[in-house]
Amino acid sequence: MKLLKITLLTSLIVTVLSCKNEKKEADIAVNETQNEINEGVNVIPISHGTLVLESNNEVIYVDPTGGSEAFKGQKSPTLVLITDIHGDHLSVPTLEALNLSNVRIIAPKAVTDKIATTISNDIITLNNDETMDHNGISIKAIPMYNLREEALKFHTKGRGNGYVLDINDERIYISGDTEDIPEMRNLKNIDKAFVCMNLPYTMPVESAASAVLDFKPKTVYPYHYRGSDGLSNINLFKEIVNKGDKSIDVQLLGWYN
Repeated sequence: MKLLKITLLTSLIVTVLSCKNEKKEADIAVNETQNEINEGVNVIPISHGTLVLESNNEVIYVDPTGGSEAFKGQKSPTLVLITDIHGDHLSVPTLEALNLSNVRIIAPKAVTDKIATTISNDIITLNNDETMDHNGISIKAIPMYNLREEALKFHTKGRGNGYVLDINDERIYISGDTEDIPEMRNLKNIDKAFVCMNLPYTMPVESAASAVLDFKPKTVYPYHYRGSDGLSNINLFKEIVNKGDKSIDVQLLGWYN
C-alpha cells in the first residue's frame, strides 16, 4: 500500500512539474510573439498627408502639419521627413512648434531652402534618386510628379520627394504628391505603401489602383485623398485592388476624423 501511495505521489509531482514547464514554454512563446509584433513599424495617421511611423528605436514624423496640437499624445520625433513645399506637407509654424532643434530633418532642396537653421541644427538635403542612412535606416528619395497635361503645374519632376525606407526588415514607400509614374510602378518588395489619390492635384483612384497592382505591396494605405470636390472614393480603390489581387491588404485608416 505504501509503495502504491509513493508511486501515485511521484506521478502527481511529475504531472505538476510537466504542466509548469508547459506553461513556462507557452509564456516564452507569447513573449517571443509579442517581441516580433513590437519589432514591426506602427502606423499612426494624423491627417491627410501627415503620419507617424513608430518602431522600437525611431519615431518618424512625415510631413508634420496641424501645429503641435495635432501630435498631442504622440512620442517626440527622432526624425522628420518632408516631401514637398505645399502647405499640406511643409508647415513651418508646425516645425517651429514641435521643438525640433536636435532632430534631423530630411527633405528635397526646394524644402530645405525654406527651413531656417533655428528650427533644427541638423537639416539634410536629399534629392531624387539619392540615398542616405539614418541610424541604420536606409532612406531613398523617389521622384514624385504629375503626368496629366492639365496637372503638370502642380508637381514638377525633381522638386519633391517620395521616400522608400528600409526599417526593421520592412520596406516602406511614401508616395508624396504624385501620379502613377514609372518610378512607382517599378518598385519592388514593398511591405507598406502610402499612396495618394486626390483630384485635381495628384491622380484618380483608378490610376492609383492600377499602379498598386503593378508593384504589389503587401499592404497599401490610401492617404492624401482630399481633393477639391471632397474625399476620393477609397472604397472603390479597395474594390479595384482586391479584384485584381486579393493578396494585397488594403488598410482604410481614419485620416479625416
